[in-house]
Amino acid sequence: MAATKALGFVLPTGLFIQPSLNRRGGVRVSVFQCSVSSLTSTGTDFPISLFALSYNARLVLEDGSVWSAKSFGASGTRVAELVFNTSLTGYQEILTSPRLRSYAGQFVLMTNPQIGNTGVNPDDEESRQCFLAGLVIRSLSISTSNWRCMITLGDYLAERNIMGIYDLDTRAITRRLRESGSLNGVLSTDGSKTDEELLHMSRSWDIVGLDLISNVSCKSPYEWVEKTNPEWEFNTTSSHHKESYRVIAYDFGIKQNILRRLASYGCEITVVPSTWPAAEALEMNPDGILFSNGPGDPSAVPYAVETVKELLGKVPVYGICMGHQLLGQALGGKTYKMKFGHHGGNHPVCNNRTGHVEISAQNHNYAVDPASLPSGVEVTHVNLNDGSCAGLSFPAMNVMSLQYHPEASPGPHDSDNAFGEFVELMKRFKQST
Repeated sequence: MAATKALGFVLPTGLFIQPSLNRRGGVRVSVFQCSVSSLTSTGTDFPISLFALSYNARLVLEDGSVWSAKSFGASGTRVAELVFNTSLTGYQEILTSPRLRSYAGQFVLMTNPQIGNTGVNPDDEESRQCFLAGLVIRSLSISTSNWRCMITLGDYLAERNIMGIYDLDTRAITRRLRESGSLNGVLSTDGSKTDEELLHMSRSWDIVGLDLISNVSCKSPYEWVEKTNPEWEFNTTSSHHKESYRVIAYDFGIKQNILRRLASYGCEITVVPSTWPAAEALEMNPDGILFSNGPGDPSAVPYAVETVKELLGKVPVYGICMGHQLLGQALGGKTYKMKFGHHGGNHPVCNNRTGHVEISAQNHNYAVDPASLPSGVEVTHVNLNDGSCAGLSFPAMNVMSLQYHPEASPGPHDSDNAFGEFVELMKRFKQST
């Protein structure tokens, strides 16, 4: 028994747990006691008292509601827009998604109740850093269980100065967001600030019209060569593309897995900043151009829309998420802010060309208004939850786009073949010229 290096936890019959019934304020402490029995030959018992953290944080929403919580990660006071995400797995990719660059300026509430079970590892990063303002969860796992885990979620957030709160009613908050729409809010561990002060902060801030792209884009061009790790490769047809194509990827907050999937389909990729001039992009003689995902309001970045306009018709282009919205505006359409957006890995989308339904990973607060698009632009995909536009095509200018994330991470792989469609679009254009 001694060789197991393990501890057995013996919960006594008189296990005592007394959480407060006050869910809306006040100092609450949950206490329970148990004994730990070693699995060594000594049979020694170690009495332990485990004291849960007091409710030392608050989430104050602009509708006036105040939610007491427990803090993990960093401390401080932050203001942002609160959105909910329905993904069951992949919280690390969500934390580092550049749409989590797309989540820049946002608090993310996870509807899955327990988070932190698998810890954090360096292989699942989707960008250089965390861009979200804070993480809101129901239950923080007290242990991690994953062979790749290198650090706990709480320590990971603390190192990156990201706030997290837990032990609050995330179901009630989600219902409120679904009914009222996304709400601005303030996360704070500062006990000296009154609820009224935090409420004023939440009502004085607005994400609409903010250029969030400039803070998350790369500062200079770089080459990307890494493909999807063979251990994780799920689409064996991606390696069948023998001919390579040179792609310029505009970084509006690009996810690394988008780049890995493009590389796996045989693309040679140069990533350029969001402000890269169209003329210089064309001088690099690309076979195609990708407009990536990114955070915020497409109407707040008119310089990006102008760049897209200058590139239309010159080479095949592919827009993802923010790139899709920028293409919609560049083609003459309009975008609008959604009630609470799409955030999760389980959104059904109908591919109008095939009639097939794809389960997709989505993360956006804005959408293209299909009624505003000029003739010739085809709506290729529709979100089946609300009928919103989820994909576009304009054959006359070799344009394709998706509102959601074909690379997923986290999420299903139903739409991965869209990368192959982009390769075929570049192939046909190259043959015609």
